[in-house]
Amino acid sequence: MARTRRTKATRVWLWRWRRNPLRRHSDSVEAWIVLGIWTLALLGGSAAGQWALRSAEDSIASRSAEAHTVSAVLTEDAPKTPGVTTSGTGGDLVWAKVSWTSADGATHTGRARVEPGGKAGTTATVWTDGTGKLVSEPATGTEAMLESAFAGVLAGTGVGAGALLCGWLVRRHLERRRMGEWETEWKQVGPQWRKRLTG
Repeated sequence: MARTRRTKATRVWLWRWRRNPLRRHSDSVEAWIVLGIWTLALLGGSAAGQWALRSAEDSIASRSAEAHTVSAVLTEDAPKTPGVTTSGTGGDLVWAKVSWTSADGATHTGRARVEPGGKAGTTATVWTDGTGKLVSEPATGTEAMLESAFAGVLAGTGVGAGALLCGWLVRRHLERRRMGEWETEWKQVGPQWRKRLTG
């Protein structure tokens, strides 16, 4: 029995746009859809990533500009040992009730993170915004950069993935439609082939 030689398939670039007697209109439409979806995924993803990066940087900068330190007084004894923070990691600060006076002269109370073991009446430094409300300590330069970069990557990836998913759904619809057309044509051509084969 003769063995068939294995041939290496050559990759044909831009095969979707080449003239071919077997190419249907839906093949041409699919080619343009693929090109459009990849363009949208790449350009739209990078534009969304840049926009999210700048928005996050502006938001962090405005929060940092509003935040300032205020001297507060502990109204209760602070715990002596740091507990587990809300993020699930141990910290070197503890939560305690404090009282402070804002720039407009109003007295406020709330819970803030302070050094452990402080007695009631001890002073502590807390961060407040322009209205005198407690806020978390502003992000450092590295933290701000990482937070902004994460927002940009997440937005860019989301837009790119959304575009690719939409393209996949459209191509799937085209494929179902093409299979339906082929089935209809085969119902017309198939009996003629059988007659020729069986005589």
